Amino acid sequence: MIGLRFMRLGVITLAIGLFFGVIGGFQFLFPDFLRELLFTKTRAIHVSMVVSWIFLIAIGGIYYYLPSQLDKKLYSNKLAGWHYWLFLITGILVLVSYLSGKFGGREYFAFPPILSIPIFLSWIFFGYNFFRTMSQETESWPVYYWQWATGIIFFFLTYTEAHLYLIPYFRENMVREIIVQWKSYGALTGSWNMLVYGTGLFIATRISGNDNVAKTKMAFALYFLGLFNLIFGWAHHTYLVPSETWIRTFAYFVSMTELYIFGKIIWDWRGSLQQWQINKHDTAYRFLFAADIWVFLNLGLALIISVPYFNLYTHGTHTIVAHAMGSTIGINTMILLSSLFYLINEAKVSQLDTRETKKVINGFWITNVSLAVFLIALICAGLGKGIFYTDMPFQAMMFNIRPFLVTFTLAGIALMLGLWVVLWQAFNKLGILNGSIDVSKQDEVRVNKQPT
Repeated sequence: MIGLRFMRLGVITLAIGLFFGVIGGFQFLFPDFLRELLFTKTRAIHVSMVVSWIFLIAIGGIYYYLPSQLDKKLYSNKLAGWHYWLFLITGILVLVSYLSGKFGGREYFAFPPILSIPIFLSWIFFGYNFFRTMSQETESWPVYYWQWATGIIFFFLTYTEAHLYLIPYFRENMVREIIVQWKSYGALTGSWNMLVYGTGLFIATRISGNDNVAKTKMAFALYFLGLFNLIFGWAHHTYLVPSETWIRTFAYFVSMTELYIFGKIIWDWRGSLQQWQINKHDTAYRFLFAADIWVFLNLGLALIISVPYFNLYTHGTHTIVAHAMGSTIGINTMILLSSLFYLINEAKVSQLDTRETKKVINGFWITNVSLAVFLIALICAGLGKGIFYTDMPFQAMMFNIRPFLVTFTLAGIALMLGLWVVLWQAFNKLGILNGSIDVSKQDEVRVNKQPT
């Protein structure tokens, strides 16, 4: 099944992204480490691989769940196959461009802009396939359908906007360039959050066996706040460039409220579960619960760094990196791992045995404990760089924050190893599940009906 192939590819990209993230940590400590080979390439590879992980697992989940659990016959398996191969070939070309030193893009997508063309095309395939498939639906949509649909549409719009720098009018004015870049990529983050949060709420309905959690006023409040945050939330990143005060204030309020409501929905959902439901989906539940804890922890950090006074001193420091890593690993990655292990558990052919479950749980704890140390070290390094050691020469400042950077790097190694353990189990089980589907020549696998 094509969705499982997307997911297996996503697991590979995260494993690669983690490896280059660790190399980047060593380069913080030893600037000459692999300087000639990788110094200018590490961050680009790391970021692109991790962003690809988010999209691949979210997209793969949509391709898999629509026919297997939501009784929606995929409009075109062939179109989904073209999407996969276009994504894979483009990804290989991106890696080749990075390793050969050919750059040209911005922020999350630093590759030459010519490679954006197949990405645009693949997204057209995905969007057309999704909306034609959803045209079968005659009843009102639960919120996760709306989130998936909105994420698809707004990725296309914001990714288009992110390429406005190719037009001289934007590129030749520094302030205009910065505002458009931060605005577009902030909104782009909002688009993939729609896909991920929709997946999280979908998994919650599957575990509970009740779709009502996705049809409540609170769930749709989350959706509309997420939509507003997607459109306006970027503004609290632009304190350092000219913009209206009310826009920044509104963006700050909306972005904080969205995190709180998402966290509350998952928290209330947890309280509604019976023990047998938790036991049946123990691994998926564990990762979704971890995501909820990281939502509230990251919310606390976001509240602090979004205050203009603190933002002035922390923007561009390791503290902002901590916020980004808390969102990417603590929230998005935990939700996506929950999705992986939910579908693995649902298909009998790929269920984890006791030994494999123990390995995943060990990896889970190594990941979350090391992530906590990792983020604390980054926050301390950022505070030192932005507040406490600002009057020192750069070399003296870096010497003073070096203990935090050492801690951050060691925690990063542990984080990588913990996630590798989890990803290896998922990769193997996805292969078994995909093989069983291919052998039986099934176009779709129904493992569970829509909750009522």
